[in-house]
Amino acid sequence: MTIEQFIGTMTDLLRKNKPIFFMIDFDLEYPFVCEMDQAAAKGIFFEVEGLKNHDLQPLVVKDFAFRSNPIDFQTYKHSFDLVMENIYHGNTYLLNLTFPTQVEANFSLRKIFSSVKARYKLLIKDDFVLFSPESFIRIKGKRVYTYPMKGTIDASVPDAKNRILSDKKELFEHYTVVDLLRNDLAMMSTHVEVKRFRYIDLVHTHKGDILQVSSEIEGILPDNWRDTFAEHLVQMLPAGSISGAPKKKTVEIIHQAEIDKRGFYTGIFGIHLAGQIITAVNIRFIEKQGQNFIFRSGGGITAFSDAQKEYNELIQKVYVPIPIG
Repeated sequence: MTIEQFIGTMTDLLRKNKPIFFMIDFDLEYPFVCEMDQAAAKGIFFEVEGLKNHDLQPLVVKDFAFRSNPIDFQTYKHSFDLVMENIYHGNTYLLNLTFPTQVEANFSLRKIFSSVKARYKLLIKDDFVLFSPESFIRIKGKRVYTYPMKGTIDASVPDAKNRILSDKKELFEHYTVVDLLRNDLAMMSTHVEVKRFRYIDLVHTHKGDILQVSSEIEGILPDNWRDTFAEHLVQMLPAGSISGAPKKKTVEIIHQAEIDKRGFYTGIFGIHLAGQIITAVNIRFIEKQGQNFIFRSGGGITAFSDAQKEYNELIQKVYVPIPIG
């Protein structure tokens, strides 16, 4: 399916008020949309804020094993330095740099999907699973919302909340993404405003709790939003929180700096049901490559970034939100 076919098909289904499932990869090369009741037959299973299209039962996990083998620091530093050079020359001022981490787990992707605790979950056949905490676009009635997430810290760090909220680099990064998403939301709506700025969510993982920082932005939609939503959605991609600013040039630098293509990692997926649309950013992502599992993670780079701290954050985000019984 081409991006033009995706826009046409999705617009037609929205006009008919059909329940649908859709997803788009980072580079907009493999968009997909179908009626929601067809998804499971295609090997697509999801959970979106409690709504799910499967009856897989969660497991009581007592012997979960999960080991990671991240890239070496020098490999990371080479890409980091390329990004910093581009920041120095004014080509970008925020870039989300990501890497694959090889992981070993004694569970299949299907078992991980059925057992993890997350607001947004997606399993595509035996290809990949994700358990994202990050909303992208949400439509309810005539209001549209987006929730950029920027800022992560180990909850066990002394005074963790104040540390993350007072960190100069994290504040600059969050301001930048909020401004970018505010402008993106203005493509499809009016009266755009930031309703909540830098609120904290607590996330439980198999390695311990972490704190993540988000904001809420709201706009008002026109009556005919279904006619243009798919086109505007594509225009907003890739999501600002996992690309950077200015977006077009930053994505070009991402392609130079990263060691492989992202695929559906940092794309988006979502559903339309009863006039509402809910979408999520495809992060906290494990894919199967041959006999290996690859966990993809990253973080935002700014002029205030320190290579070692950013490398540590990349590793910190390699986790599974699974209850250990």
